[in-house]
Amino acid sequence: MQKDLKHYRQSYEKDELAHDNLPSEPLALFSAWFKDAEDHPEIAEPNAMSLATVGEDMVPKSRVVLLKSFSLEGFTFYTNYNSEKGKDLAANPKLCVSFFWPALERQVIIRGTATKTSAENSDEYFNVRPRGSQLGAWASQQSQEIPSHQYLIDELKKLEEKFGGGEIPRPGHWGGYLVEPFHFEFWQGRRNRLHDRVQYEKTINGDWKIKRVAP
Repeated sequence: MQKDLKHYRQSYEKDELAHDNLPSEPLALFSAWFKDAEDHPEIAEPNAMSLATVGEDMVPKSRVVLLKSFSLEGFTFYTNYNSEKGKDLAANPKLCVSFFWPALERQVIIRGTATKTSAENSDEYFNVRPRGSQLGAWASQQSQEIPSHQYLIDELKKLEEKFGGGEIPRPGHWGGYLVEPFHFEFWQGRRNRLHDRVQYEKTINGDWKIKRVAP
C-alpha cells in the first residue's frame, strides 16, 4: 500500500536565530534552548535524543536514548555496554546525537567522541534509578535474541526473588558514556524553508569557530 505524503506541510514561523546574539561557545546556547524545551508544555521528554553510531560493519544505526546530564565536559547517557550501540562505540567512538523539539521548531545536532564514564559515576546514577529499572538492567541482555516478552517477565521474577528487598548492585555490563562534542549545529525553522543553521566547530586550540550555513 502506497501512502502519498507530498502534501504534508508545516510553515515554521515561531522564532529566529540571529547571528549578532550568538554566544561565543555552544553550551550556553544549548542550555538556553534546553530550558525552553523543559518549560514547554507540549514537550514531554526534552532530553530524548537520537543517537547514531557506526560500528565495524560500517552501517549507520540510529535510536532514541535519554540524556542524563550535560556540562562543559560533555553529554552523558547510560546503556548496556554489550548492546548493539555499545559494540559500535567500542569499535568506533565517534557518534552523532540530535534533539528535535517540534513545538519550538528547533533541532540541535552534536558530533563528538564517546568514552565510558567512571565506575563511580555509573554507580551513582544506577543507585538513583527506580528499582524496576535496576532489575531491568540485569534482566535484559540488550540486543540479544529472545523467545518472547514473557521470557523477560520470567527473568525479572527470578531477579526479584534473588535480590529480595536488598540492594541491587550495578551490573558490570551497564554504565555511562560521556560524549565530548567537537561540532554543534543549531537549527531554527523559518518561513519558506529559509531556516537558520548555525554551526560551532571546535578548533585545535579549544576555541569554537562559528559559521552560518544555507538551509
